[in-house]
Amino acid sequence: MNQQLIGVVGAGTMGQGIAQVLVGSGFPVQLYDVAGEQLTRAQAGIDTGLGKLVAKEKLSEADKESAMARLTVTTALDALRDCEVIIEAAPEQPALKEKLFRDLSRLSHDAILASNTSSLSLTRLAAVCERPERVVGMHFFNPVPVLKLVEVIRAEQTSDATVARIETLIKELGKTGVAIADSPGFAVNRLLVPMINEAAFLLQEGAATAEAIDQSMKLGAAHPMGPLQLADLIGLDVCLAIMEVLQEGFGDPKYRPCPLLRRMVAAGYLGRKTGRGFHVYN
Repeated sequence: MNQQLIGVVGAGTMGQGIAQVLVGSGFPVQLYDVAGEQLTRAQAGIDTGLGKLVAKEKLSEADKESAMARLTVTTALDALRDCEVIIEAAPEQPALKEKLFRDLSRLSHDAILASNTSSLSLTRLAAVCERPERVVGMHFFNPVPVLKLVEVIRAEQTSDATVARIETLIKELGKTGVAIADSPGFAVNRLLVPMINEAAFLLQEGAATAEAIDQSMKLGAAHPMGPLQLADLIGLDVCLAIMEVLQEGFGDPKYRPCPLLRRMVAAGYLGRKTGRGFHVYN
């Protein structure tokens, strides 16, 4: 078992997935969230996720129990004081992330602070920290236990030692790190989310149904799922937030969020997590 204590901030979909991969790779984890009920759901989700690996004979029952024993949950941020690496996976809200990084940098001077942000500036996050050279982007993809890519984003202040440590951790998790510049949306989301946004425009204009748009991209472009199905998986609120970051960061009208996407987020139709997005889920 790896003795390095890793902290994860945020027990939502991404935080849960990151914590599962960490404990499954032998790391003890402190999973933090402000909501106790969210931590309870995350624990159950991680147990279920590891159980699926047992069912597929990729993990023994004993190893699953050992992995769950490495997971500790807490609603106290101070519990992360002794972590060597802290991975932030909070909602994609700049003010919230900046406050967390400011608090975490005061809590632990020696920890590497990694953000799972999907689009926000790491340089901006590092600027609020007491040791900005220890801040780095570590962008996982959903579902975290399945997808191998982790974008490694270097802030202007990030040190070589910080990048090297995170690249080593990514390898220890059995994933592949790819270096990406600190630019709005990084690489994957700068390409992917505008495609989703354009699919929303097609739907808004009545050019095709959601089903037809998704089927066209699956059959015509060999995508494993259609763009609107993918938006529902990511979360329409997350897609909108990324488009807003792209629009603000580049000042280019091609990144204008689709009005239909805005309306759906305002209505609370966020995708799979709410049971309704571009498609309806039972």
